[in-house]
Amino acid sequence: MIQNKASARQTDMTHGSILGCTLRFALPICAGSILQQMYSTVDTLVIGNYCDSSALAAVSTSSQPLEILLCVFLGIGSGISILVSQACGASDQAALKKLLKASVFFLYAAAIPLTALGLVLGPSLLKLMQVPSDAMPYAVPYLRIVTIGILGNMGYNFNAGILRGFGSSGSSLVLLLVSCVVNIVLDLLFVAGFGMGVYGAAWATMIAQTLSWLCSIWYIRRYDPELEFPLLPCGFDGKTLRKMIKIGLPLGMNTALYSTGHVILQVLFNLQGSTFVAGCSVAGKVASIANLTITALSSTMTVFSGQNLGAGNYRRLCRGAWLIPLCAGAATLVAGIFVTMFCQPLLALFTRDTAVLAYAIRYIHIVLPFTWMYAVMNVIMCFANGIGEIRYPTIVNLFILWGVRIPVAYLLSQFGYGGYAMASVPLSFLSGMILMLFYFRTKRWAELRARAKNEP
Repeated sequence: MIQNKASARQTDMTHGSILGCTLRFALPICAGSILQQMYSTVDTLVIGNYCDSSALAAVSTSSQPLEILLCVFLGIGSGISILVSQACGASDQAALKKLLKASVFFLYAAAIPLTALGLVLGPSLLKLMQVPSDAMPYAVPYLRIVTIGILGNMGYNFNAGILRGFGSSGSSLVLLLVSCVVNIVLDLLFVAGFGMGVYGAAWATMIAQTLSWLCSIWYIRRYDPELEFPLLPCGFDGKTLRKMIKIGLPLGMNTALYSTGHVILQVLFNLQGSTFVAGCSVAGKVASIANLTITALSSTMTVFSGQNLGAGNYRRLCRGAWLIPLCAGAATLVAGIFVTMFCQPLLALFTRDTAVLAYAIRYIHIVLPFTWMYAVMNVIMCFANGIGEIRYPTIVNLFILWGVRIPVAYLLSQFGYGGYAMASVPLSFLSGMILMLFYFRTKRWAELRARAKNEP
């Protein structure tokens, strides 16, 4: 049965060395993060070497409108994962079949209108974002081609959520690897081989996403043929669909609000010109190397806190609450220093444009040495989420974007220092870390500490 396979692979974080459990759980996630970074980096790497800075800026800005359109509905995917895991735990095969049918119906019901909306409104959204005029001829076709792949993009994310609900995180990693390899091969073939430029990168991304979706359907059917996972919509249970939306919609709305903030920030960056945008884009790809541990340890912290809270291990819970953020901060600091020291040869892999490189180096020097603050902040946020405390981390997350990063970037632009708009990023890291450290002064934390002291 599915639940038996899942339980066999589940990591028990309620016993043994905290750091040992953390490492075992985090390493596969880190591998997945590397693949995800490669997926988004390849387009930047290939275009940076075979096209100009305007094309590079176009790829960086074109994904933002699509992200806003998708994030609400991808939040539903998280809801599917939760419900699937519950059904697996209850060995409810009938409920699983209903969930799979409802997810396929919702996929098509959401993806087809979104595709039409993206194709029609895409150019207007790019103009609204103040995309540099020299980047627009590249940005519009890139967005339109990638928009065609919304069905594959959403389909893969939905199915990856289903597989995680089964307890099969490794399979999601394999499917992501397939998609990543296909994207790399097609990028090199279309852009470097056929000289298709931005068009080639867009088609490579779209084809890779669609293929990963189809592979995920094949895998689920092979994984448990009794579930009769459909390729096309074939009816659904209204109650199941409503439950799926009820759980996933709040997650999607929070992500949408955060993504909207990032679009506004991108507008402020766009006003500085395509060279500045290209430089920040390249720097972001290199900076992500130092940030791999953040994603892995953040996801680990959510599981660690949830499992130990459920097991009543309050002393272990409180110890991990400071130990894991400390490790995340230390690892990110070391990685940040290393990447900053060797940033020039790394950045040169993406572009030969000296002006783009100058902005990229400035970004690395201003942002990367302070990323350890973000690591500490984010891991503490995930600790709070894992014990069911959603409101405080959400408020902090939105505040650092809307209350710090956007206003500071705007003020720098208004006073003629737009070329240093990236300084808003480390300031948001600092404020976020301070606010999350104050979490250890809250009533909820005091309750956990009291239970830890009374634990036999």
